[in-house]
Amino acid sequence: MSANAERRPAHGVDPVLVEIVEGTLASVEREVETAIARTARSPMIRDAHDFRAGIHDVRLRKLTGRSYSALVQPVVRDFPVEEMRQGDVFFHNDVYLSEGGIGHLPDLCVTVPVFHDGAVVAFVQAFGHHDDIGGAVPGSMPSHARSVFEEGLMVPPIRLWDAGVPNRAALTIMTRNSRMPDSLAGDLDAECSACLMGARRLGELFDRYGREAVEGCFDAIISRTTETFRGELLSRIPEGTYVWEDYAEHDGVDEPRLHAQRITLTVDHSAPAPLLVDFTGTSPQAKGPINHAGDYADGVFLKKWLAPILRNLAETPERMAELDVNEGVVPLIEMRFPEKGTLLTPIFPAPTNARTFVILRLLGVLAGVLAKATAGRMPADQETIRYTGVHGEDADGRPYLMREVLGGGSGGRWYADGEDTVHVVPDSRNIPVEFAESRWPFLVERLGLAVDSGGPGLHRGGLGYDKHLRMLRDASFMSIADRSILSCWGVNGGHAGRPFVVEIEGRRMEGLVDDSPVRAGEVVRIRTTGGGGWGSPLERDPALVAADVRDGKVSLWGARDDYGVVLHGPRDDLRVDAEATALRRAELRALLWETGSLFFDRGPGFPTLSGGLPYAEVDLI
Repeated sequence: MSANAERRPAHGVDPVLVEIVEGTLASVEREVETAIARTARSPMIRDAHDFRAGIHDVRLRKLTGRSYSALVQPVVRDFPVEEMRQGDVFFHNDVYLSEGGIGHLPDLCVTVPVFHDGAVVAFVQAFGHHDDIGGAVPGSMPSHARSVFEEGLMVPPIRLWDAGVPNRAALTIMTRNSRMPDSLAGDLDAECSACLMGARRLGELFDRYGREAVEGCFDAIISRTTETFRGELLSRIPEGTYVWEDYAEHDGVDEPRLHAQRITLTVDHSAPAPLLVDFTGTSPQAKGPINHAGDYADGVFLKKWLAPILRNLAETPERMAELDVNEGVVPLIEMRFPEKGTLLTPIFPAPTNARTFVILRLLGVLAGVLAKATAGRMPADQETIRYTGVHGEDADGRPYLMREVLGGGSGGRWYADGEDTVHVVPDSRNIPVEFAESRWPFLVERLGLAVDSGGPGLHRGGLGYDKHLRMLRDASFMSIADRSILSCWGVNGGHAGRPFVVEIEGRRMEGLVDDSPVRAGEVVRIRTTGGGGWGSPLERDPALVAADVRDGKVSLWGARDDYGVVLHGPRDDLRVDAEATALRRAELRALLWETGSLFFDRGPGFPTLSGGLPYAEVDLI
C-alpha cells in the first residue's frame, strides 16, 4: 500500500479491527445487492440493476462508499428509534417527505433497523427504480406533468413490516395502484428480505466484537475519509471564488430554453468546511418535471451525490479508484440554497420525475467550476442516464412495459480518453438482447457504439450507444432524456460530444415523449450522448486517430474534419498521410485563430437556445 493510501484509524481503535469492520460492511452491502438482483422480478431491478444498498449507523451516517443511497433521516423523523422493533421494515417514496433522499416517485426505499442487545445500532437500506407506481402514464414518469399528483402514488415513511409481520393492507394499496402489480410485489419482497438478511449479518458483527468497539471503528472509517479528502484532494484547489453554470434544455411543458444550474464555489482551507457551494443563480422551478427537491437536511444527500467529482483531484487515477465516499465528506462542504421556488428548491406539489436533468447536470457544474479553478484538471462532461422504452400489448393482449436506462460516453480526462457507454448507477447495465427479444414484441437489430459521438480531443470523449429496435406489433415509444439539443461540453480545448437522438423512420423525436405511436415493422433508432473531449484534438497522436477509425469509433470524415488526420488504405490497414495531415492541421489551426478558442466548448446547440450567443459569460476564465 502506498504512503498516500496509509490507513490512519482514530486514536485508541485497533487498526486490524477497523479493517475487519470495513470489509464486513462492504461484504454485507454487496450481499444485499446480490440477493436483490437474484430474487427481484422486474427487468429494471433484476436485469438493469437500477438500485443500490447502503449501510448507516444509528447516528444516520452513511458508512459504505461503493454506492450512493437514500437517507435514514425521514424514517427516524417519523418513527423514533426507541419505538423500533426487531423485524421492522420501513418504506417511503415521497419526494417532499424524504429529506432530499428520494428524487422521484418510482424510487422506492426500504429501511431495516439493526439490533444489538435490544437496541438499534445501525440501519440497512435499499432503494431502486421500479417499473410503475401509478400516475398518468406507464412507468410513472409523465414527461409533461405539471404536478406531483400526476406522477404516481406518494407514500410517506410507514412501517411496512411490523416486528416481522408484513402490512398486507399497505402492500395491497401499492400494488393496486401499479400497472405492473406482480413485479412491484416481487421487487418489494426481494428488497425487504435482502435488507432483513443484511441486518442479521450486521448484527452478528456487533455480537462478535461489541457495540463500543464496532462504533469506534465506524468513527475511524468516517474520520479517515474526512482527513483524506481534506488533505489529499481539497488541498489541490487554490483558495478563491469560482463561478460556472450549465443548463437543462427543456421541461416537457414550455418550449426548450436554458434552465440554469449555477454553482459559486468558495474555497477557504482555514474554514471548518473548506468548500462553500452556493446555488444562487439557479433558475426558477420549472412547470414540468425537471425539479429536484435538494434543499432538505442541509443538503446532505447532494453533498454525498456531488463528492465523487472531488476524487478527480487525486494524484493518480489509481489513487482515485481507492477513495470511497461516505459521511466523512459531509463536514467538508457547506451548501447555500436560494429561496424556495427554484429548480433545486421546488415548492410542493411541483413535479420531479425527470429530476435527473438537474442532479446529473450538477455533477458537471461542479466539475466545470473545478476545471476553472485547477487549470483543467477535471474530466469533460458526460450524460449517462436517459430512459427510453416502448409500451403496448403483446400477442396475447397483455399490457407490457419495456423501459431501459441507457448510458452514454464519459468525458475525456487529463490522462486518458473517456469510457464508452458508461452507466452512472453502480453496476447498472443495458437489458440483454436475448432477454428483451424473448419477453417483448420487438427485435434488437443493432446494439453497438455510436460512431463519432465522442467529443474530439487530445483525449477523446467516450462513445454512446447506437441501438435499433424493430417493432413486431404496434406500440408507443417513450423517452425521458436531456442533451437532445445541448451537448456534453468539452474542456481545455476539447470539443463537445454529439447529443442524444431518436429517430423513427425519419421522424426525429423530442427528448421528452410519453406515447409516440410506432407501427409494426418500424425501426426505433436510438443514439445516446458522447462525452466531451479534453484538450485540443489537433494535438492527438495521428496513430491513435487511425486506431479509432479501425475500431469503428471515429469515421474517416471525423478523422479529417475533427482531428485533421488524413488516412489512406483499407480499414484494416490504414496509413497516416503525414504531409497531408500537417497541411490539414495547419488549416484547422488557422481557422481556430480566426474564430477564437474557448476553454469550454458547449457545441452548436447552445447558440440555438441562447439567442445566438456563442458562449456563456461564465465560460470566460
